[in-house]
Amino acid sequence: MFAVLKTGGKQYKVQAGDILRVEKLAADAGETVQFNDILMLGGDKPSVGAPFVKGAGVQAEILDQIKGDKVIKFVKRRRKHSSKRTVGHRQKLTLVKITDILPSGADKSGVKAAIGAGSVSGSTVEAAAPNKAPAKKAATKAKPAAAPAAGGDDLKKLSGVGPALEKKLHDAGITTFAQIAAWTDADVADMDEKLSFKGRIEREGWIDQAKELAKG
Repeated sequence: MFAVLKTGGKQYKVQAGDILRVEKLAADAGETVQFNDILMLGGDKPSVGAPFVKGAGVQAEILDQIKGDKVIKFVKRRRKHSSKRTVGHRQKLTLVKITDILPSGADKSGVKAAIGAGSVSGSTVEAAAPNKAPAKKAATKAKPAAAPAAGGDDLKKLSGVGPALEKKLHDAGITTFAQIAAWTDADVADMDEKLSFKGRIEREGWIDQAKELAKG
């Protein structure tokens, strides 16, 4: 039997005993986790999900937390304040070994769900505590133009930053111009990857702007 599972935005066809690298999971080496987003089960009686196969799961043992091959990114800005920048990045990955494929009953197995390290956020907490979600939405509607967090700066002064991007930065712990002004190339690459800015930081020149704004 084989299964097609989804994790980290990618799909993998797996069988018991397979070893594969997936986007980093929030688990330690030696732990057993369970992938619950199963798109298809193959074998004597194939089953295709809509979008997922109900009750199916794939269990795996965490072998190690590793990093992928280094990727070099070169950026050149041909504008008034031209600059060149080379950044190296190694994607964080998790090495897992598939131990079992469950065609049914996965929801009652009691095994820890395989959650991406970048997915352990406020949205995960809200999903686990639905009774608190309405109160949070009500508070947001009551104060749509809330001032910056205490001790923080108005990050919307940066080029291209609106309320949505400002919220992303706040969620990542970035609340002041001084923090952005102190970013290194590695920090820029990490933020670009984590928040899907797609090169916006360098394109808009946030670091230079933040240095000026931090001076007051």
